[in-house]
Amino acid sequence: MPAHIDREKWSGEGDFTQTLVDWFLQHDTVALLRVEDAPSTRADVDYNLISNEIFLQFRTRDRVERDRLWGVFPRSRTVTDKLMTLEQLEAQLGEDEDIGVPDYADEGMIQFLYTQRVIPPYQTKGYKLIELVRIYEVGMPSRT
Repeated sequence: MPAHIDREKWSGEGDFTQTLVDWFLQHDTVALLRVEDAPSTRADVDYNLISNEIFLQFRTRDRVERDRLWGVFPRSRTVTDKLMTLEQLEAQLGEDEDIGVPDYADEGMIQFLYTQRVIPPYQTKGYKLIELVRIYEVGMPSRT
């Protein structure tokens, strides 16, 4: 089942961001995907900085755990497990040759910094395109 995607707050800028979104849509471990422009986007004569944020929620699976209360009374409870974690996601993204290893990752965020030189047609001087993409998991504690 494909992920639900919210692109309402994303301008659509950023080829690398689109590559990541396409990757998430191909994998069934992601249930919710929201892409937003980050406020740090800037443009100057020699460079363009595009900053995007991706928020995702992983699919879950319920399983029944059975045990005995005080070793006597049988009981069961339902436990919900995520199908993927950010650490597992980091490893899978690193294995993909179109994406590669993130530039920074910790327990709450994965960050990519993608750069390329762009020379528009009929111009001698181009500009550097810098794309910063941060990936967060929805429902995790705030990073402040």
